Amino acid sequence: MTMHHLSEAEFEEAVGDALDSIPPELAQAMDNVVVLVETEPPADDPDLLGVYDGTPLTERDGWWGAGALPDRITIFQGPLERLCATAEELREEIAITVVHEIAHHFGIDDAHLHELGWG
Repeated sequence: MTMHHLSEAEFEEAVGDALDSIPPELAQAMDNVVVLVETEPPADDPDLLGVYDGTPLTERDGWWGAGALPDRITIFQGPLERLCATAEELREEIAITVVHEIAHHFGIDDAHLHELGWG
C-alpha cells in the first residue's frame, strides 16, 4: 500500500478541519483542553494514532479547576499517514481520530466508542 504524506502545515490544517466539524454545542462544552500534533507516538506504541491525557469532564469535581494544566489530545501524523493510501482516506482517518480522542475528554471509553462505530 502506498501511504499518503502531508506537509506538517497540511496535516495541522486537516486536524483543524476535523475540530471545526465538531458540532458547536460539543465544541463549547470542551473545557481546558489543547489539541497537539506530533510526528510520531512513543516508541513503545508505534501504531498509536492519537491519545487523550487528562481528566475527563465526567470525573472533574470541586478539586479540579482554576490553575489546572490543560488536558492534552495528541494526534500522531506518522501512523495516520502509514495507515492511509489517499489524501481523502487520511483526512477521514484524522477526523475519526480527533472525534475519538475528544470523546475520551467527555468520558466515553473505548468500548462504548467501538459500539458507536468510532473505535
